[in-house]
Amino acid sequence: MPTYREIHRQIHSTPAMSKPFSIPAPALDYPALARQIKSWGAELGFQQVGITDTELGTDEAHLVNWLAAGWHGEMNYMQRQGTRRSRPQELLPGTMRIISARMNYWPADAAAADTVLDDPALAYVSRYALGRDYHKLIRKRLQRLAEKIETVSGPFGYRAFTDSAPVLEKALAQKAGLGWLGKHTNLINEQAGSWFFLGELYTNLPLPADPPGEEHCGTCQACIEACPTGAIVAPYQLDARLCISYLTIELRGSIPEHLRPLIGNRIYGCDDCQLVCPWNRFAEATREADFHTRNRLDASSLIQLFSWDRQEFESRMQGSAIYRIGYECWLRNIAVALGNAPTTTEIVAALEGRRNDPTGLVREHVAWALRQHG
Repeated sequence: MPTYREIHRQIHSTPAMSKPFSIPAPALDYPALARQIKSWGAELGFQQVGITDTELGTDEAHLVNWLAAGWHGEMNYMQRQGTRRSRPQELLPGTMRIISARMNYWPADAAAADTVLDDPALAYVSRYALGRDYHKLIRKRLQRLAEKIETVSGPFGYRAFTDSAPVLEKALAQKAGLGWLGKHTNLINEQAGSWFFLGELYTNLPLPADPPGEEHCGTCQACIEACPTGAIVAPYQLDARLCISYLTIELRGSIPEHLRPLIGNRIYGCDDCQLVCPWNRFAEATREADFHTRNRLDASSLIQLFSWDRQEFESRMQGSAIYRIGYECWLRNIAVALGNAPTTTEIVAALEGRRNDPTGLVREHVAWALRQHG
């Protein structure tokens, strides 16, 4: 099985869907084209499309301060990418406008999140990861959007992204009018909540920019109070090193022991800050069949998932966002959750069965879990 770093390189170095930016921007009725782009976006399954320029000075300052504080943890690639993340024209010279799009992912067919979180014998998987990996689907839709634009404009320079390059996607979406950055640092839309993916089409077309989204969090502190590990250290400030999503997905090594009890039964990601957000009462379920629940990951038992061998993990998780963390981290995360569950003979037996796992990372977390059960 590929290592995490190999998978990471595959995701972030896959040839982008693009046309060279050396192609000059055509002379067009750009306001009319912008209206047509939004109409096409709706036809392609996006719930909203907006357009923005490339100026991200304020967001760049926030990013620089965040990195200086070390809150990115072991995501060292964020520092290596420098200002390309906050300066689109450094990433792709010639970029004039960014088309930002959002697509709902909340799976209506999934078991109620609160029900799963309240049952320590069940495994909680972040709701965005219950279906197929979103990267390819959204990028293909953005490619189709670019092809529709070409029917009017002729050849133009563009490149499609969705969490696949150094892009400040949430800042760009906010500038494009798709919502605002909430106190939990996720994008919120006042008519759709926050359960959606984002994608971008960098272009050399001088399209009219939309007004930015306005902030509507007010005095609400629900997300800050709900965070199990206190990762939202202040409004709009997230220390990723404490975030359960970081600990179970991005962190490749040992999860700090003092944080393990706080993870509960969350084995891949964490939705707590979104689950309590009052704006999500307006959220709509996804229309995409690919985002519906697969492999019963919405409410599977921890013991059942812990019993998977490597072949079963690879077979079931192929095409899932979960695949990229690898089998060892999958077992690591479940071992922690089993350590947090009430003691039963079945749980202890499952852990004992992996006490001598060939991977040191798994053995360490299994041993910790067994100590929790005396």
